[in-house]
Amino acid sequence: MANQDILINWAPQETRVAVVENGAVQELHVERTLERGLVGNVYLGKVVRVLPGMQSAFIDIGMERAAFLHVADLHGWNTNGRSDAPLPPIERQVFEGQTLTVQVIKDAIGTKGARLSTQVSIAGRMLVFLPHDNHIGISQKIGSHELREQLRARMQALVGAEGGGFILRTNAEEASDTELADDIAYLRKAWSLIRERSQTKGPGTLLHQDLSLAERVLRDLTTEATQTIRIDSKMQFDLLHQFGDTYMPGAVAKLDLYRGERPIFDLFGIEEEIARALARRVDLKSGGYLIIDQTEALTTVDVNTGGFVGARNFEDTIFKTNLEAAGAIARQLRLRNLGGIIIADFIDMTREEHQQAVLAEFRKQLARDRTRTTVSGFTQLGLVEMTRKRTRESLAHMLCEPCPTCQGRGQVKTARSVCYDILREILREARQFNPKEFRVVASASVVEMLLDEESVHLAGLSEFIGKPISLSAEPTMNPEQYDIVLM
Repeated sequence: MANQDILINWAPQETRVAVVENGAVQELHVERTLERGLVGNVYLGKVVRVLPGMQSAFIDIGMERAAFLHVADLHGWNTNGRSDAPLPPIERQVFEGQTLTVQVIKDAIGTKGARLSTQVSIAGRMLVFLPHDNHIGISQKIGSHELREQLRARMQALVGAEGGGFILRTNAEEASDTELADDIAYLRKAWSLIRERSQTKGPGTLLHQDLSLAERVLRDLTTEATQTIRIDSKMQFDLLHQFGDTYMPGAVAKLDLYRGERPIFDLFGIEEEIARALARRVDLKSGGYLIIDQTEALTTVDVNTGGFVGARNFEDTIFKTNLEAAGAIARQLRLRNLGGIIIADFIDMTREEHQQAVLAEFRKQLARDRTRTTVSGFTQLGLVEMTRKRTRESLAHMLCEPCPTCQGRGQVKTARSVCYDILREILREARQFNPKEFRVVASASVVEMLLDEESVHLAGLSEFIGKPISLSAEPTMNPEQYDIVLM
């Protein structure tokens, strides 16, 4: 079992987490305070207005704007948004001044307040707890009918007489009874605290907040292999200690407050790893490299031998590069949190046993991923198709935005191409207008080329249209931008 360390870098605006196994970063997680939202939070709300015409009510939950509760989101009268009988009108179910325990199911957008539900659900590591229900649900993505029935029977035995509804998430498929029991205990404790607070606090009180990234480290990322959980904030260390004492006693002993002068991510080389995880090219130790391109529809990974010539013959070189690439690709998918359809283009191998060995190694490395993956074999074109469940935004989408110069294309026109665009545009304008002079405002590299290599064509155009053409360099313009001013 790999030795695992978890590093938490906390700041008021952002929390970053790195999972390190045997000295290599395997996962990166980032959460920004402004982007957390309210979804999942449970409040004690007060009904301030009932609108029979809209079959809705406005609820004060202590926010700037009142939140919105529709009749279909009232617990007891709907089942997953469907009902055999017509819903009783909202004015018969709630009244102004009433206090309700509500959960945010959609964040406020623009002038609209948050959307609420009285059907509270609390997410755990492998389970979702529905305290108002009594059924056991199974994720549709969990395998065969037999496996689903086995999981249902195990859950019914674990839930026992205390009752409550539970939904097994996809990652509960291979969970042990101990892990499921721990999750049940955590969720019931969370609900018990919500109920206690609702009886002692006033309307507008936040009763339960969805866990922060640092808290989810204890709940979701800590395993038996985790040796230490280092955090560089004394305040967050104390909060995690308190959270762990209440919900995760086994993880508390692994908490360690980092007191060093150097930033924790600098000391362990995480900043460099983040920079590499945003790069298109990933170098392999053998001298080969990967090219990773993330598009709207899918992600492609191209494997290249590069400068690797260490094997006895070219066939062995290809095989060893592909073997190393299999582990590197699996790691990069975790690091970058790439989801959806992924196409891996390994270097072509002529021997069937080499293909199967690479595929086996790829599946072995992907098995370490806590996110669900499925892998097909090699296609006729020698590509490996796979999918990885989307759980959150990829690292690149979270930290970056499309380049304002190339608009995400990854390339810009050459200065010569822009020069020719300008010459065509001047000719077009000269046929429609009759100014005294044309002035070209463009980037320095374009103006320099017009004055030097393209000066003959510029002079020829000026003579042809019978108007002078002047040039002006604008440092703030990108290589493709230009403006033609009619003087």
